[in-house]
Amino acid sequence: MENTTGFNALMDLVCARWGFCGCIKNGRSFQLDHIIPTSGPVTVDQFVEWVFLADDMNPNSDLEKWAKLKKKIYEAFIECMGSDVVDARDLRYKI
Repeated sequence: MENTTGFNALMDLVCARWGFCGCIKNGRSFQLDHIIPTSGPVTVDQFVEWVFLADDMNPNSDLEKWAKLKKKIYEAFIECMGSDVVDARDLRYKI
């Protein structure tokens, strides 16, 4: 049975299904985990913005264009993480 909660499930949606897997910046791989702090509270709004930034996209560049996708990421965060604010330590892959 697939895990439907937690960071792994969230990233399955964000990366595997919706294609936000990071980018190459200055010849190096740049991913969401490079933005997430090691600890402290992270809000769903911060996470949504970081998803776009990790893909080298301005989340405010075309609000109308990205509104539906931002909403999907927002809802997925709350569903998978169980809250609209989590500790950054919970935003790590579990093996």
